[in-house]
Amino acid sequence: MTEVKNMSEQRTRTALALYAIAAFFVGCDQDNSPHNGANATHDDIDQASESRDADPDMFVTDPIDPGESDMRSALQDMHVEPGEVDMANTPDMKEPVQDGPVDLRDAILSDRSGDCADYANMYASTVSDVQRGMMFTGNVTIDVMNDVCVLSSNTIPNHDFNDPSARFAHDVAEIDKSFTIRRAPSFAARPSELELSSYDAVMLNGVPVDLLSAGCFGVGDGRIGCGDLSTPYRYDPMGPMSFFGTDRHNAHTQPDGTYHYHGDPGTLFDDQPGEAGSPVIGFAADGFPVYGSYFFDGERVREAISGYTLKTNARAGGPGGMPDGTFNDDYEFTGAGDLDECNGMTVNGQYGYYVTSSYPWVLKCFKGTPHPSFSKRR
Repeated sequence: MTEVKNMSEQRTRTALALYAIAAFFVGCDQDNSPHNGANATHDDIDQASESRDADPDMFVTDPIDPGESDMRSALQDMHVEPGEVDMANTPDMKEPVQDGPVDLRDAILSDRSGDCADYANMYASTVSDVQRGMMFTGNVTIDVMNDVCVLSSNTIPNHDFNDPSARFAHDVAEIDKSFTIRRAPSFAARPSELELSSYDAVMLNGVPVDLLSAGCFGVGDGRIGCGDLSTPYRYDPMGPMSFFGTDRHNAHTQPDGTYHYHGDPGTLFDDQPGEAGSPVIGFAADGFPVYGSYFFDGERVREAISGYTLKTNARAGGPGGMPDGTFNDDYEFTGAGDLDECNGMTVNGQYGYYVTSSYPWVLKCFKGTPHPSFSKRR
């Protein structure tokens, strides 16, 4: 597997905390203690630390040897007291700490958990910028900090990109970003609209989702410069007349080189889902999960259908003509499909957004409250 480079200080602190927790569990195994992780005390960690020092080979990998003060410091930096660690929701400890990141290249996921903590790990993938003939390494780290997860990435995807069909205006670059995801999001009093100033979601491969274009009919050349969300006839990058130069993953670049999706990423899930449907492939800015296209409707597994349909009357003003999906305004919510006005639904008690083969593609609005870490201005 490719080694993740330049591990952040936070990742190091998180690793220290995880070693502290792991050491505690080893201590429990050795003395048959009835304690569990949720009730761990400072004395428990002290005892586990001594056990670990006596037998360091009990770990799969041991690049650092934190002392008692380092362990406690790491936990405090995560705002977690030793007695408050919920081991049932600490996925890093489901298996021994591994040596190096998980290879995510072209991976098809399977987990449907709506808790971001269940994806905590380090991931990497070596991929190609096809047209430029350059290799990149995508790095993603997901850390758990009490009631949130922090997803950090260099925004390089887990698949090759910039294929011959693409016309990127700017070269892809490694742009470090960090997103905070609530583990238990709740519905807001009312849905909120997508914003041009924020990313809408982040996929588990570390690539952000940015569904709105900055181009409107009659504003400049139609490609950029339309910053007022009330301006009518905003171009849909996924529309039939799209001139946004996306590759086959429905992605292109921003001026700083950030690779981002405008629709179905064409990765992390496929058209052969499991019995429960498609996996979680990302998380929206409000913390709710983003699933692939398939779900179990009680009888069979099938694609989720958007509730948006094309308007049937000619456009009023602007470009004129009949709605054909070129503009966001060509659609209206009719409730004709499975999904609500935000392109989501609740299945088995879990609300989530679904990737669809028609507008709005991933999500149209937020059912919860977006986290400020998704702002592009950070």
